[in-house]
Amino acid sequence: MVIACHECDLLHDLKPFPQGRIAKCTRCGAVLQRHKRNSIDRTLSFAIAGLILIVLANMFPFLALKSEGLVQETTLITGVKELYAQDMRSLAVLVFVTSILVPFIYIVGILYVVTPLKGNRVPWKLPFIFRFIQYIGPWGMMEVFMLGILVSIVKLAKMATIVPGIGLFAFVALIFVLAATHAALDPHVVWHTLE
Repeated sequence: MVIACHECDLLHDLKPFPQGRIAKCTRCGAVLQRHKRNSIDRTLSFAIAGLILIVLANMFPFLALKSEGLVQETTLITGVKELYAQDMRSLAVLVFVTSILVPFIYIVGILYVVTPLKGNRVPWKLPFIFRFIQYIGPWGMMEVFMLGILVSIVKLAKMATIVPGIGLFAFVALIFVLAATHAALDPHVVWHTLE
């Protein structure tokens, strides 16, 4: 496999090397590749946990507002529906895509790629699917959505009692699990399977 140095752009013909070793550039000494321990197993377990969490985050109440004896529960999709109803359609679509659709597609894509690799099989259309999930990964902006929720909670705290639901806790955990999934995945392991 030919790989270019990220620092000096020198091309290297990288051969498979043992676990625990680091491949460095011969010209500048920058790290070209580092094996991640148990990459497939860890990525698979984080992706399964992420799938469970995304289902919980979308099925259970996110927040409940209590004011003068009235209780109003919201879910993730409720915010999208309200934005759409208030004639903010493009914002509703953006929130839906970045906080619900892209994370779901990313997790399902990771599972599609990693599950067969665990059984030493190559999934159908692996290069296309893997490039696609690497491309859409940055579009899942759940952290930005969570920041917006925290700001609105602070502003609404004076008007009503806010009760966090299971969906909120699952959503917060999902942010960390997706970050762990991305950190655990070693793309070189996936590409080496094709060779």
